[in-house]
Amino acid sequence: MRVDEIEKFVERIPASLKEKRGVYSVEFAVAERRVFLSKKKLTYSARFRVDEDKKELRFTEMLKESSSGVSSGDSGFGPGFGFKKESYKTGTGPREGSIEEQSKLFGAQYSYTFDFSEVRTFIESETVKAGYAFKYQITPLGL
Repeated sequence: MRVDEIEKFVERIPASLKEKRGVYSVEFAVAERRVFLSKKKLTYSARFRVDEDKKELRFTEMLKESSSGVSSGDSGFGPGFGFKKESYKTGTGPREGSIEEQSKLFGAQYSYTFDFSEVRTFIESETVKAGYAFKYQITPLGL
């Protein structure tokens, strides 16, 4: 299976398709918040592998929130200041809806409406078009 069409689609997001040891990945920031000296970023990440022998594409995706900066003592850092980085996975299956619905799981108010299910839907349609099976995985294990 050729991934040329998927690469063209990803470039329009804008993001880039990277390949490492047979696993393709797409990652891009969908929202970012800056308050005083701290920053929070919500990132969409999708990974997939094409198995030519089984004629299938295995796919997984997740949202990650990372934050860093100086705290005034009210954001979970404790008194004074500190640095913090967190990462989360959401859901038990394909996610639907707008980024606002998903970002509520992180307790933040992002103002983006990117529908990340478009990425999964496009990759799935290209996979089926090529005569391969599309397999959604909750975790990247065994990808």
